[in-house]
Amino acid sequence: MGAVAAGAAAVPGTAATLGRRGRAWADVAVPPPFSVPLGLPEVAVPVRRTATTDYYAMTIRDSTAEILPGVGTPVMGYDGRFPGPTVHAEAGRRVIVRQTNAMMHETVVHLHGGLVAPGQDGHPADAIAPGADRRYVYENRQPSATLWYHDHSHHMEAEMVFRGLAGFYLVRDPGERRLGLPSGRYDVPLMLRDARFDEQGRLVFEMDDFRYRNTLLVNGRPQPYMRVDARKYRLRLLNGSNERYFTLRLGEGDGDAMTVIASDGGLLPAPLAATSVTLSPAERVDVVVDFSRYRPGTRLVLHNTEGTSEETTDVMRFDVGRRVPDPSRVPGRLGRAADLGAATLTRDVNLNLDLSTGRFVIDGKTFDMDRVDMRIKRGETEIWRVHNRDVQPSVPHNFHLHGTHFQVLDRNGRPVTGHETGRKDTVAVPVGGDVRIKVRYDRDLGRYLYHCHLLDHSSMGMMAQAEIVA
Repeated sequence: MGAVAAGAAAVPGTAATLGRRGRAWADVAVPPPFSVPLGLPEVAVPVRRTATTDYYAMTIRDSTAEILPGVGTPVMGYDGRFPGPTVHAEAGRRVIVRQTNAMMHETVVHLHGGLVAPGQDGHPADAIAPGADRRYVYENRQPSATLWYHDHSHHMEAEMVFRGLAGFYLVRDPGERRLGLPSGRYDVPLMLRDARFDEQGRLVFEMDDFRYRNTLLVNGRPQPYMRVDARKYRLRLLNGSNERYFTLRLGEGDGDAMTVIASDGGLLPAPLAATSVTLSPAERVDVVVDFSRYRPGTRLVLHNTEGTSEETTDVMRFDVGRRVPDPSRVPGRLGRAADLGAATLTRDVNLNLDLSTGRFVIDGKTFDMDRVDMRIKRGETEIWRVHNRDVQPSVPHNFHLHGTHFQVLDRNGRPVTGHETGRKDTVAVPVGGDVRIKVRYDRDLGRYLYHCHLLDHSSMGMMAQAEIVA
């Protein structure tokens, strides 16, 4: 990431940068770190409930959000929110969301990490036209997990997500509730991302300009603070950036203890102690932090050790308050281990920037929604070796599969650790290296996407599709 991140020096307390195409953006006032309180995304409320189904209605529209204090920033939002409303789903209980497109251009909604039928997955071929609507049916036939939903428009997903089309979708089940993990207001979703603003406080999007997105946001607030009670909290961490990586460390020095309990696809088999966690774009990890270990009045900063400046290193601050009763716990056993069986086939997938065209490609091809790039037999386990061929220039990539979860076997030949040992839908692929993943599609027939989830890369062609066959 170092080679990609190196860029123009930022002016402390501003969002001023030199545009990568030579345009200078004037200063816009950015508040000092930890001067803005954390906000929580609004919780979506069903418009109707039956014995089997929760019904929601959202309108996708242009709106204005106060991201920087006192500044109205034009955004795109689900119900006009930045980020979108959080949907609470119950495993085994159907959710139907009617999305109405009130914008002037097409959009489509993907439930990231959802095990859904191809027709409900948000394929760019299934776009919602301006003024039209579409019902998305989510059966939630999967264990409890931190998922999210976001735009997946053809060649436009990077800009649409950057401008705000993203929100949490949290699946819960009775088994998870019985574990006694922190819940209610002590279960906190945190969407981390970066942004870039012009002199009027408007979001500036230029394709693949990671180095100039130098304002960190948490739930749409710049480097906020959060008042916490001195007890255990569950923090659901989502990297909602287009391209930025986060390595998160709590406190100073080598970092304070966190307990990792879940990854993309849900709970780990057992909790894992950690002093830092790394998230490439779209990855999620749930951690439990016990703030009762600190004296009231303690201030703890969540750092990003991948940051290249003060603006991109300090993520948010936790201000520890009073001691309160805490009935929650972290048991020694959590979820079930992934067991995908023995593989019958090995495939190679190659990611790289085509220097002759300036396009990002998979196996030498840019995305074509009318082309099937591989056919996979339902129920059969495969091993995929995913290679990042971009050494000169050095370009990071990651890899996301729609419609299933996978098991990460190793990276550059070494077994993975931490949250990467759980069920995954997104994984980082090192520059000049590879990851091996074990994959099985065992539900629906049809076409699913796979792509780099550095969304600027996928918008520029680094996407393909598999057809699941009987």
